[in-house]
Amino acid sequence: MGLQLRKRIMSILRILWPGLWRDLVLNSLVSSSFFPKPLRPYVMRAYGMNVGRCSISPSVWFGSARISIGDGTFVNYNCMFNTTARVVIGSNCDIGMGVLFVTSSHELNGSQRRAGQPYAEEIIVGDGVWIGARATILPGARIGNGVVIAAGAVVRGNIESDAIYAGVPARLIKKLSVTRGGA
Repeated sequence: MGLQLRKRIMSILRILWPGLWRDLVLNSLVSSSFFPKPLRPYVMRAYGMNVGRCSISPSVWFGSARISIGDGTFVNYNCMFNTTARVVIGSNCDIGMGVLFVTSSHELNGSQRRAGQPYAEEIIVGDGVWIGARATILPGARIGNGVVIAAGAVVRGNIESDAIYAGVPARLIKKLSVTRGGA
């Protein structure tokens, strides 16, 4: 099937049923263990995502096509990308099981209803980052290159390059030496 025909079919599907592609195809069929892992990035590109030569495990949920994943990046099982705003993940990153990328939240409101006006901010993850299992990356997080985020950490704001962060909220634990190449 030619590229132009595929694009036309995709645009018709998005118009007829906007949630069809995301919920039925991408987050159910393609995300299942039965779908060949090497083919996932190709289908994601057809949906409009900017993904390099990466590895996406089963049971990963994507909220929209507003995502960019660099070459050599690995995304483990049960991650969630709430993409109300854009999520950019650099090259050669390792994303642990169950990591949440949350791009939207609410302003703090009065006591009648604490969740006020919604807002969204993009998340940027640099190259060579390792994010441990069950970490939560909040709206507006900017994670520098070569960072290690400990399992279960909650990240918001700017995270400087080549360092280990852990805790709730994530705090600097240790600066790391800058090395290039393998161990």
